[in-house]
Amino acid sequence: MSETKTSAPDGTPAAGDEDLGAAGSQLSTAPAEDAPNLPSLGVIGWARWFWRQLTSMRVALLLLLLLSLGAIPGSLIPQTGIDETKVAEFRKAHETLAPIYDKLGLFNVYSSVWFSAIYILLFVSLIGCIVPRTWQFVGQLRGRPPGAPKRLTRLPAYTTWRTEAEPEQVREAALALLKKRRFRAHLTGDAVAAEKGYLREVGNLAFHIALIVMLIAFAWGQLFKSEGNKLVVEGDGFSNTLTQYDDFKSGSLFTQDDLDPFSFNLKNFTGTYEASGPNKGTPRIYKADLSYSVGADGKDKKTTIEVNEPLEIGDSKVYLVSHGYAPVITIRDGKGDIVYRDAVPLLPLDGNVTSTGAIKVMDGYRNAKGEREQLGFQAFFLPTYVKGNELASQFPALLNPVINLEAYHGDLGVDAGIPQSVYQLNKKNLKGFKDAKGAQVRENLKPGETMKLPNGAGTVTFEKEIKEWAGFQVARQPGSGWALAGSLAAIFGLAASLFIQRRRVWVRAATGSDGVTVVEMAGLGRSESAKVPEELGDLAGILYEQAPGAPDAEDDPAESEASPDPQVVPAEGAEK
Repeated sequence: MSETKTSAPDGTPAAGDEDLGAAGSQLSTAPAEDAPNLPSLGVIGWARWFWRQLTSMRVALLLLLLLSLGAIPGSLIPQTGIDETKVAEFRKAHETLAPIYDKLGLFNVYSSVWFSAIYILLFVSLIGCIVPRTWQFVGQLRGRPPGAPKRLTRLPAYTTWRTEAEPEQVREAALALLKKRRFRAHLTGDAVAAEKGYLREVGNLAFHIALIVMLIAFAWGQLFKSEGNKLVVEGDGFSNTLTQYDDFKSGSLFTQDDLDPFSFNLKNFTGTYEASGPNKGTPRIYKADLSYSVGADGKDKKTTIEVNEPLEIGDSKVYLVSHGYAPVITIRDGKGDIVYRDAVPLLPLDGNVTSTGAIKVMDGYRNAKGEREQLGFQAFFLPTYVKGNELASQFPALLNPVINLEAYHGDLGVDAGIPQSVYQLNKKNLKGFKDAKGAQVRENLKPGETMKLPNGAGTVTFEKEIKEWAGFQVARQPGSGWALAGSLAAIFGLAASLFIQRRRVWVRAATGSDGVTVVEMAGLGRSESAKVPEELGDLAGILYEQAPGAPDAEDDPAESEASPDPQVVPAEGAEK
């Protein structure tokens, strides 16, 4: 048995072996790089040059990097479409930077001209890369592996031996073996040509197509998305219309008709907390029991929403995002008539649900002189009050609830037409109630207790009933499912393109000058790898058993019987 191997160090054919170029061609669908030359003058020449540059892989990677870098300011700088309040605060705190950010569109990164330009160019670049490569790959699948080069010794992995078996028998055995190993194989002349590893190119194309799917899904979601928040007190309800939301934001192509028609009522909210240990006060259970209906004539259904377990209705998801308390307050005028009675939702300030808010009596109140006035109360609520610490609650549950009320009268400013928060008290045109010592009236109340306003102005009662409220976020994010599918496909496609190697194997069996069959086997992959020589050696070992080596004329028969299996010699510098 003899071995022969000559190859360039990088596994490429040596000069003068022209036929290897055809055998080694089309191992990938990457477009061939033309020699750099200046485009011809004229519009067509420049257009062709620009298109080649735009659809090259290096430009696609550069655009993807620019898109990632462009998203960084969108994460670090407040965005108008997400939180206008934070943007306004940033403008006040950075009077020099704010105008610069406005000109650069950094407060609206994802809808800015420069970000959209990168986005569209990346989209076009990916399509320009994928379409021709897909057609080329389809053509390769419909075709057959190329025939064997004239000189197999030029290939990176090569082995040969002599056998007494007929060439036709060797070729048939090789064809059956390669097909059994899931190679696409066929007879061509005096050789068998086989190819394997097409999933590499499938994965490569799938990765790029998945990127396009993700880009489309992201754009679709940004254009048609909607997101609104609503605070609902126990016993109250919500209908999915724009006027019902406390705050609402949406994409540029969203319309009110896109809202899913449904409504729900908050029946009960349940919250439990760790009572001791290092995690004392940590929520254990947060759930809201709802009854809801879909459409105008839908039947009422019951459900429970928990954190990260939203209610899905159509394309909308209803999330439970916050919780707090709503003490029931009753206010009477000097005659004892009720002018206000309602549950007042207060906003939490810390993890122990220390809460604050405002109570506003806008209509129906008359002071002791019979004059119309408005009342305002600054409220501070502690679910668990500990004497000596009036500033913060000691536990989030209602163990010892206390509400602190600071009373004012005058004009609340709500009739001026200027919108104001229902949780804040505008004291500009209000006067504080004063006690006998001239101090601002401020008093702690426990459930069931009543505070008397000075000079017969009325009373304020903290009822024993304390309701809870839940904050809901209704989100509609079309395209999220496609984005998830695209990301998973991109991961699997990338894995396939990295770990699967496309390779070719040729087996030539021909009668030598001395009448003995000479078997040659060679393998070629896209890049130098130990896998091609190892796989070729495995195949050669199996084929050698079916077509064992013949003794050389000058060899001792006893030595030829002990001749080892054929060995594959890899290219110089290849991993052994």
